[in-house]
Amino acid sequence: MEDVSILSEIDWRVIAPMLVIQAILLIVAVIDLIRIDRTNGPKWMWILIIVFINIIGPVVYFIFGRRQD
Repeated sequence: MEDVSILSEIDWRVIAPMLVIQAILLIVAVIDLIRIDRTNGPKWMWILIIVFINIIGPVVYFIFGRRQD
């Protein structure tokens, strides 16, 4: 019986672009959060949302977190 690891069964052609998009969104959102003066809510809350809610967190930050004065 062969020992097949889960990592060898993953189709990386599908997963890799999603990981790259997630990393780009995370980096851009964090840089924007650091540079912006005011947000809707505390910055510490937005950093937690951006980092821990994966792809949706940065999108939520750009839609709701940035203050439009």
